[in-house]
Amino acid sequence: LKATMVYVTHDQVEAMTLGERIVVMKDGIVQQVDAPLTIYNTPANRFVAGFIGSPTMNFFSGRITDSLAFESDDRQLRIPIPAADHGRLRQHAGRPVALGIRPEHLLGRDGGGSATRINVNVEVTEPVGNEIFVYFTLETGRQQYVSRVPSDITFTSGKPFDLFVDASKLHFFDGETGVAL
Repeated sequence: LKATMVYVTHDQVEAMTLGERIVVMKDGIVQQVDAPLTIYNTPANRFVAGFIGSPTMNFFSGRITDSLAFESDDRQLRIPIPAADHGRLRQHAGRPVALGIRPEHLLGRDGGGSATRINVNVEVTEPVGNEIFVYFTLETGRQQYVSRVPSDITFTSGKPFDLFVDASKLHFFDGETGVAL
């Protein structure tokens, strides 16, 4: 028999570093059980996606268009969906969805390939050594989002800046149930 140790923590960093398997619970109900990186990279639902990761995942409400792009409700954000995701997302066209983007997938430079440029208003920058957390809003929005970029990129608070979305790393969730699509 292999000995199993169960360790309970509310600290997600501790869980990610110590655990071989993590159980994420909400209100006493198991949301997902898996290896730490599987939970991080393929969260089962919006709750898990927002719970694991620091800074937390950015969420945008919108719809998948008939031309297979994500368009935010306020129409300030439009991101073409990579061809590799067309098959699983085509059936959700026209329905409410939430788009999730981790801060490290909002790039400070054009990553090429599937990167989509978005113009943002830089609100606050937080240098933390080898990287900078850039807190921003979209054109006319009040909702604040965060990007995690290398420290050699220069930003000015209160000024517009182009970020690049790594579209190969997008997460989609049903707009009503929150289940990953």
